[in-house]
Amino acid sequence: MEKKTYTCIDMKSFFASVECVDRGLDPMTTNLVVADPSRGNGAICLAITPAMKALGIRNRCRIYEIPESVSYITALPRMKRYMEVSANIYSTYLKYISPDDIHVYSVDECFLDVTSYLKPYNKTAKEMVQMLTQAVFKETGVTATAGIGSNLFLAKVALDITAKHVDDHIGILDEASFKATLWNHQPITDIWGIGHGIAARLEKYGAYDLYGITQIDEKVLYKEFGINAEYLIDHANGIEPCTIKEIHDYKSKSSSLSNGQILFEDYKYDDALLVMKEMVDLLTLDLVEKHLVIDSVSMSVGYASETDKSTGGSRKFGDFTNSYKKIVGHIEDLYRETTKTFTPIRRLNISFNNLHDDAMETFSLFDDVESDAKEKKLQETVISIKNRYGKNAVLKGMSYQEKATARKRNKLVGGHNSE
Repeated sequence: MEKKTYTCIDMKSFFASVECVDRGLDPMTTNLVVADPSRGNGAICLAITPAMKALGIRNRCRIYEIPESVSYITALPRMKRYMEVSANIYSTYLKYISPDDIHVYSVDECFLDVTSYLKPYNKTAKEMVQMLTQAVFKETGVTATAGIGSNLFLAKVALDITAKHVDDHIGILDEASFKATLWNHQPITDIWGIGHGIAARLEKYGAYDLYGITQIDEKVLYKEFGINAEYLIDHANGIEPCTIKEIHDYKSKSSSLSNGQILFEDYKYDDALLVMKEMVDLLTLDLVEKHLVIDSVSMSVGYASETDKSTGGSRKFGDFTNSYKKIVGHIEDLYRETTKTFTPIRRLNISFNNLHDDAMETFSLFDDVESDAKEKKLQETVISIKNRYGKNAVLKGMSYQEKATARKRNKLVGGHNSE
């Protein structure tokens, strides 16, 4: 089997770097945070510059956590601009690498299979990565860090951990060096794919690092984690069989549409239900536009106090539909059955599950087929108007109520200011 060479390239403090470059500033020496102060002193900083990290300020901090002695520039998030720069970065990669060998992992991070490009370019893996990152810097002014590995997992871990401890910020790992340098690395949550929940479950068996995982009987791991134990076992040994081609070829067996938002302030029970209905309206129009129907929904509600556990659940309809009046009825019933009445609410999430082509739409003897047809025609008209004149061109009356959020959120990208 051909030995593979992958790289994972990440743009350093991407949002903050873009803001600095657009202002003609150096992110390595400029104190700048990307945050929306209108959300209060507890607003999360989406990014801070390397200069601020050097001061010991943690990434993704809240505004109030920045020491008062530190002066800095606040940049309002501009998601459209970041997506534009991200597209420029991808276009830069395409000058050297086929799209078949690129997997876009996030707006600022990509995996690339550079195996077949090393000989034609007459470069080592490290020289190849340097050529790519230098081309990105020339095009966008944004500095990159990178990891190189013999599989996707090692490339990612080399980026996340090894690159932070070398001067050129390019980490390199193969299975042997991975075991030699990272088998005993702690905390284990630094490892890609291992969150605090998995770490806590591993601790029950005395595993606090990757080497510890290799010492647990595989039968025990499969009993604890099910099929996911396979990934833990492979990754603990530096193994990852999945390739970029397999990622591109993957077709999900199940599908869903979802919408979630963190509210700008504490919401009362009825006000949060209003926002939930707006979210249903948005997703229902998405169903109609894509000619899809669903037969079940899920919902969760998060509360202002961290001591209050989220509530919610799922509901199956028994038929397939994309009717707002039908779906919102199920969501409202689920909301009223599970949501705490007098506890301030801060987070809402809904999911439309089991998507199928609208040829699967079903009706019962109690359905008003003529009314349903009129609703569908109205939905299609609304979609046409929104696509031509913007999302706020036509809205339901509920979106003009004081606590509604749709009008404001329609001007955002990714939940943040778009311009």
